[in-house]
Amino acid sequence: MLSLNDLHLFVRAVEHGGFAAAARQTGIPKSTISKRVAELEADLGARLVHRTSRSFTLTEAGRDFFDHARAALIEADAAEAVVRRRTAEPSGSVRLTASIPTAQFYLAPHLPALARDHPKLLVELHATDRFVDLVQEGFDIAVRSHFAPLPDSSLVQRRVAEEPVVLVAAPSYLAQRGTPGDPQDLAIHDALLTGRSATVWQLSREDGGGCRVEPRPRLIADESIVLLEAAVAGLGIACLPTTICRDRMESGQLSAVLPGWTAGRVTTTLLVPHRRGQLPAIRAVIEFLADRIGRIGG
Repeated sequence: MLSLNDLHLFVRAVEHGGFAAAARQTGIPKSTISKRVAELEADLGARLVHRTSRSFTLTEAGRDFFDHARAALIEADAAEAVVRRRTAEPSGSVRLTASIPTAQFYLAPHLPALARDHPKLLVELHATDRFVDLVQEGFDIAVRSHFAPLPDSSLVQRRVAEEPVVLVAAPSYLAQRGTPGDPQDLAIHDALLTGRSATVWQLSREDGGGCRVEPRPRLIADESIVLLEAAVAGLGIACLPTTICRDRMESGQLSAVLPGWTAGRVTTTLLVPHRRGQLPAIRAVIEFLADRIGRIGG
């Protein structure tokens, strides 16, 4: 295989009109350049340059070879640049947006590590439950947790995690009201609901079975932390993603209800305006979040 270094010296000699001029431009001795081009000709079995003491001209084969050699060097430079961009330390600012629960439970545990790993990176997080137009409002990444598929758009979507929504209640509530042994038992239990229209829970089992149950509304809130705290306080049974209630379950403040059943699944997706994901700083944040949030999927 031909050496890229030899191609480089040949191209420089042609571009500068001779070995002496190429030597002055590159700082490489004229004799070295001449020798490498001669060895290149020997490897090819063809003369590329007509040399005299006063002229330096390409042969017909040399002209064809020069065009391809120069293109090969351009491609080699581009390949090197791609790798160097990937390995360069990310810097600059990256603007994130997420809902308040997503920011608190999915981002807050990991953003300090992101800042430590990339000290030249400035991450700006805007937590809000209103709809955010990434392009119009100048955001680089949105982190969205959702139950239904996101609508098609011009944004690039990268799904990073999926986890079950589980039923939980405080041990004190279960001690007072009893622990449901079957989904139909939920009809006599108090429920902590996400909205007035969300009075029916669609439950499913790992084996594919499912059923619909209608517990008694006890409290309605469209905010996950309110439902979490209400469940811990013993007001009733709540349906929550595992990430949101895991710590309270591990501490014993909440217990699983009907552990063989789930109330759907929640997906976490990163959305990025087209092409912005190719920028080194934004790509670094995307890969970091995909790795960290991806570990929570259940």
